[in-house]
Amino acid sequence: MASNIFKKITISSLFLLLATTCLPKPNPPYNPPSEQWVLVWNDEFNYNGLPDSTKWSYDTEGNITSWGNNELQYYTDSDSSNVWVSDGKLTIKAQKKDTVGKPYTSARLVSRGKGDWLYGRFEIRAKLPTGRGTWPAIWMLPIDWEYGGWPSSGEIDIMENVGFNPDTIVGTVHLERYNHLLGTQKGKPIYNPTSYKEFHTYVLEWEADECRIYQDSVHYFTFKNEHKGSEYWPFDKRFHLLLNLAIGGTWGGRMGVDDTLFPQKFEIDYVRVYEKVLK
Repeated sequence: MASNIFKKITISSLFLLLATTCLPKPNPPYNPPSEQWVLVWNDEFNYNGLPDSTKWSYDTEGNITSWGNNELQYYTDSDSSNVWVSDGKLTIKAQKKDTVGKPYTSARLVSRGKGDWLYGRFEIRAKLPTGRGTWPAIWMLPIDWEYGGWPSSGEIDIMENVGFNPDTIVGTVHLERYNHLLGTQKGKPIYNPTSYKEFHTYVLEWEADECRIYQDSVHYFTFKNEHKGSEYWPFDKRFHLLLNLAIGGTWGGRMGVDDTLFPQKFEIDYVRVYEKVLK
């Protein structure tokens, strides 16, 4: 009798285990930082296939010019070997594959025309690749380039990491007066020894008077509006989000590229955009 009861319990437990493991991933709670922020745009990646085409496009325009940073990847368009959504997350994969004269392929997603904002809180939860030559980024560029070409119209780097320095996350802004070509860029690093082992949340809070960058709940960099015109603050125009995994380049490839690493994956759990409620 005891043996039969045990068998029934075991079978019931097995059915329960199978049922729960087959359930889709529930939406994580939004948990806005305070009541003053309201969710206005998001992708929870609770579907399968290519990224949602109502929210994301593919940026391939710089494949011929190496994107200005001498990067080594060829960015593909709608190629499921380089980008896909499954198991509740977006994956961007860089792989060793000769394509149109480039030794690697990867993907660069943009929200341009489908998610454009002037100010807000931008929250992206991600796990990074690592290894010599990788260069993942979560960042923003202007929509209309009203102050001129780069860097005059600005760039906001919410998260950058290079694989030869895996424990360091960097938040940076680039603009006409402050940019890396002049050696005057404004930014700050933060230590993170698990960025490529665990998911962390990378956040930008962008308002009219300042940009604040966070890792998880730690506020580690602020760039303030000096009120001296667009040369010092071009961040009063609409911007859009970019998610990409570059290989090599002037920064990512500074120590070379380790070809034994590939493929490499950049995983994003969710992207959420909030607007501030004015009271």
